Amino acid sequence: MNSFPALLLQNARIIDPANNIDEPGDLLIADGVIRQRGKARSIPCPANCLVIDLQGKWLVPGLIDMHVHLREPGEEYKETIASGTRAAAAGGFTAVACMPNTNPVNDNQSVTSLILAKASAEGSARVYPVGAISKSSRGTELAEYGELKKAGAVAVSDDGRPVANSQLMRRALEYSGNHNLLVISHSEEVSLSENGVMNEGALSTRLGLRGVPTVAEAIMIYRDLALAEYVGRPIHIAHISTRESVDLVRRAKNKGCKVTAETAPHYFSLTEEAVGIYNTRAKMNPPLRSADDMAAIRDGLRDGTIDAIATDHAPHSAMEKDVEFDQAANGIIGLETAVPLTLALVRENILTPARMIELLSLQPARILGVAGGSLTENNPADITVIDPEKTFVYREDDVVSKSANSPFLGWELTGKAVLTIVAGKITFREL
Repeated sequence: MNSFPALLLQNARIIDPANNIDEPGDLLIADGVIRQRGKARSIPCPANCLVIDLQGKWLVPGLIDMHVHLREPGEEYKETIASGTRAAAAGGFTAVACMPNTNPVNDNQSVTSLILAKASAEGSARVYPVGAISKSSRGTELAEYGELKKAGAVAVSDDGRPVANSQLMRRALEYSGNHNLLVISHSEEVSLSENGVMNEGALSTRLGLRGVPTVAEAIMIYRDLALAEYVGRPIHIAHISTRESVDLVRRAKNKGCKVTAETAPHYFSLTEEAVGIYNTRAKMNPPLRSADDMAAIRDGLRDGTIDAIATDHAPHSAMEKDVEFDQAANGIIGLETAVPLTLALVRENILTPARMIELLSLQPARILGVAGGSLTENNPADITVIDPEKTFVYREDDVVSKSANSPFLGWELTGKAVLTIVAGKITFREL
């Protein structure tokens, strides 16, 4: 990290949905906070100040990824907190929320504290731990939410596994509310999805692969929405991928249910066709779906049904991916490609620039109840600068993450984070 007494960012396009701002201007950072925002070339430069002319690039609140897997503790050969947050910074993220399916599972104060200590010592982004809903994520007994909250957890989830027992999920919603912890649902009916490796349909039949039907996701979302409405608690639905899921969330919101939802860039950028000839880099859970499902995800992002974009960054080594498709691990990395993939929706007029920043910054902050998401003066200086026109080829040699399991390798992408600042310190710079 690079630190300066003061930093003046000049001549930017400032996009700050929280304050309804989209205009040219400058921003002054000092002592780790936003000191002043003003018109272009209107802020005097203090002594010992680093000045960066952004030449019209977007200056936005620091991006927040509310769904990543940092793999530490237990699987450091795939990713570490240090490498994962470096990848986050390279992708423009100033903060990430890490899922609990580590080894051991983050279901207690000790693991949460370890994650936060590592992030403080080695991290290039803020790290918000997500604790487990159930002990060891086995779905049989609730974790100690008071202990997790006290240690610094911001939410609970058994991500990677659904909570199959409806009574346990009800109790999780009730108990978590007492500790101001959001429940994040991995919605999957395992009796329908078990042993499935891609979307169920004509393509899975042709490839001879067992499919995962869309209703496996929709049925569990329906259950979780019903439980959340019944007990009057909020719920967040992770990585939705189907038309039915979008419709269920939309109807629940219209009824007044306290629900938020996220999707990932791969669900609005790729379809099941990316599996091609058994491409394990396109294997994930939920799987890539049909063109109709992708269109529904895009509509949900446009109309506000889907509240946030999260990468579900899931690093795996070649040992888990360079094997037969049936045996390959689920998941792809995504921190370094989220910005260009989302900018593609802006160029297609599906999203406005302000809506993009809502989805990647403001809404994740609001959903998790953490700082950030705006450029309000005296707030911590968590800033992302995006060059929407920068074109690059995403090559394996350039991947910052410790793993390279991405279906977007070799793609020519447009738009990139070129400057990332956390608490006034530069954590990534490419300008």
